[in-house]
Amino acid sequence: MNTLFAAAKEVCDFMKARKWKYCIIGGLAVQRWGEPRLTLDADITLLTEIGDEERYVRELLGTFHPRIPDALEFALSRRVLLIKTSSGKDIDISLGALLFEVTMIRRAIQQEFVPGLVLPCCTAEDLFVMKAYASRPKDWMDAESIVVRQTKLNRAYILKQLAVLCELKETPEIMDRARRVLAGKK
Repeated sequence: MNTLFAAAKEVCDFMKARKWKYCIIGGLAVQRWGEPRLTLDADITLLTEIGDEERYVRELLGTFHPRIPDALEFALSRRVLLIKTSSGKDIDISLGALLFEVTMIRRAIQQEFVPGLVLPCCTAEDLFVMKAYASRPKDWMDAESIVVRQTKLNRAYILKQLAVLCELKETPEIMDRARRVLAGKK
């Protein structure tokens, strides 16, 4: 088994044993829904809710090594915990609390990434929303690859979810670009 997939499984097994709500996002999800590309870490969204993050972060740091000094403070202020697994692979854990993240995790599907390795993965639509919202050049490339590979996307769902996030971020220009990408235009 690929060491990155094994690392993701290690962290997901930890979360599953505690009955936490989570799903795979980022580069591993892109391998499922978009054009596969090299990724050096695994990304997971963990539903923690506002005000309860520290409990989750402390428990994770009790088992996994932090990648940066002051990982607890960084996680609580930036809502991302950066850890290493026992094999030394990097895992980024987003601390989810937004309604979109609750919905994304509820909608996650059990995906067999490699034979015998099944993990909860965000849907193609939710991955598109996250990629568009992040709005970095590589994220737009990933979003475009999702549209190319997934011909039956629920575009209305995507635009509805993205509109709420863009309103919070005050970035209506993201919506314009997302509409173009969903229409097959750059």
